[in-house]
Amino acid sequence: MVDVFAASIGAFLTLTVVVLHFARGTERSIPDDISEEVLERRAATVPETDFPEPMNRAIGGGGGAAAAVGAGGEGAEGELEEGGEEAAGPGDIPEDEIEYFEIEYAKEGETIEVANNETLLEAGEDEGWDLPYACRQGQCVSCGGQIADGPSEDFVEHDNQQMLDENELEDGYTLTCVAYPRGEFTLETNETP
Repeated sequence: MVDVFAASIGAFLTLTVVVLHFARGTERSIPDDISEEVLERRAATVPETDFPEPMNRAIGGGGGAAAAVGAGGEGAEGELEEGGEEAAGPGDIPEDEIEYFEIEYAKEGETIEVANNETLLEAGEDEGWDLPYACRQGQCVSCGGQIADGPSEDFVEHDNQQMLDENELEDGYTLTCVAYPRGEFTLETNETP
């Protein structure tokens, strides 16, 4: 036997669900996307770090970091030259001694003048090119490039590069973030050993 009261409650609930399902609700306005604004605010509050880029050769040794440290300790980072002043790097060349060199950026298809107190990476960025980099300190190979004209040490001066070994330098590889021009050459950007 069917309970009439239970059947009527079941029918009423079923009918209510069907009516609610097909009834139009009120429009919900979707707020503007503020995710970029939030990310920029968060990025502004995070301090810069000296941590190496993940998955690069700086982590765990890699191709030449140990060779760059040196055994004797002469000229080690943090030591002072005679006279008590730190040694000046290629970026500290006085204005009256600046020279300019024609550097051909092969992949970008342009030749530009680069000062000998400016890195190859900075010069490319000044042109508006999106060149790869990570640490900007010569401690990874993200900014790597290759000089087609010969050994890189013949054409650029590296200011504290720690990743390329002698064979890679002989093959023309350079780290554009710490490479200052000393002659005219053709550079292939985004090339790593």
